[in-house]
Amino acid sequence: MNELMYFIITIGILVFVHEFGHFAAAKLSKMRTDVFAIGFGKRLFGWNKINGFTFGDLPEDIDLQGHTDYRISLIPLGGYVKIAGMIDETMDKDFAKTEPKPWEFRSKNTFQKLFVISAGVLMNLLLTLIIFWGINFYEGKPVINSTKIGYLADTSKAFQIGFKTGDEIISVNNIKVADWQQVVESFLIESLGNDILVQVKRKNKTESIKIQSDILKGMKPDKFFLPLGERKTVLAKVLENTPASIAGLQTKDTLISINGLTIYSQEMLREIVSANSLKAVSLKILRGKDTISQAIVPDSSGKLGVFLVDIYTGKFETKTYGFAEAALLATTDIFNYTLLTYNMVKKVFVGKIEFGQAFGGPKKIAQFAAKSADSGLSSFLRFLAMLSLSLALINIFPLPALDGGHLIIIALEGIIRRELPIKFKIAIQNIGFVLLLALMAFILYSDFFGA
Repeated sequence: MNELMYFIITIGILVFVHEFGHFAAAKLSKMRTDVFAIGFGKRLFGWNKINGFTFGDLPEDIDLQGHTDYRISLIPLGGYVKIAGMIDETMDKDFAKTEPKPWEFRSKNTFQKLFVISAGVLMNLLLTLIIFWGINFYEGKPVINSTKIGYLADTSKAFQIGFKTGDEIISVNNIKVADWQQVVESFLIESLGNDILVQVKRKNKTESIKIQSDILKGMKPDKFFLPLGERKTVLAKVLENTPASIAGLQTKDTLISINGLTIYSQEMLREIVSANSLKAVSLKILRGKDTISQAIVPDSSGKLGVFLVDIYTGKFETKTYGFAEAALLATTDIFNYTLLTYNMVKKVFVGKIEFGQAFGGPKKIAQFAAKSADSGLSSFLRFLAMLSLSLALINIFPLPALDGGHLIIIALEGIIRRELPIKFKIAIQNIGFVLLLALMAFILYSDFFGA
């Protein structure tokens, strides 16, 4: 239920911003907008100046007299603005039976048409830019000045590739990295269907690790396969009537070692504890300034009854930016993400990466939205900005039924100086909708039933 709420909020904001762009541009271009809809399909409720707030569909013979009906529709997976005199999602072509009116889309010049169609994408880009700028200006960017890898279990993919706990990454495909964000971004960019050569520092020696492209092919984009090092594991909560509470463990205790082994992460602790169900383990704990040794017996399921959190303890700084500098950085971030997105899409089509790595449906959006919101407003806004940018980049693709498809048709009409036949436009739109429905069905299937 929590994820559904955040999904509706996220999609609602993005769709409103996008469609408001079309709406505002149409108004500025003196075009009539008959409908401003959030969602598709049946009208649930809405408002207009003629009959006020109403539920259900409007009467078929209603004359809005140039006013807009603002509505919420049944299917919350998008939205649209119905502009008079334009072939759009509604497939309405009744206007073609009459002479063009001055307030209709078809009677405007090429520049005005291009402006109206591209305004949705421009609004999504503007939203992304404002959020990125605001975060950069007011919060700055946290920088983890470490490239050290944390604990790797023998069964982990990273260990099997050749990485070891405590390795310090020097370069990725001969590009030097100086902080953890550079490490993650380098892998994200270089791992999209390519082999990767990583150099690491291990016990004062330089080692090279080559990663074949197919090894990381199924890697989830939200789960980086290398853990950050230089972390301490802290008890976030101790549950009552559990081995941990009986042994006297307390919230905020820092776990130093277990059975004489230094604890690098909560993953390491869980691995050892789960292997010692009903067997006493020896914990060394830091409580305030005191170091305490404590024996504890995990329950039959191999659990202590605690919630854990890993806290980074290495070098850390927050880079701050001025007004103009923050805006420039936001623009650079958008440019880099755009290149990454189109590179990813290209490699999906040539089969170098899996579809699920590049695209996510309602389920993934809901999960990411809820997770980011739980992490704080800044995290949610950053996720919203990234999704807004993705919506803009997808919409500008020159495919029928998308804004990019409309732009191609308008540009072609501008070049030949006449409008294309209505039947041709309807056919193009129908083809586009079939393709989009097929793509949505595939995304939904991958979202709910994929690995």
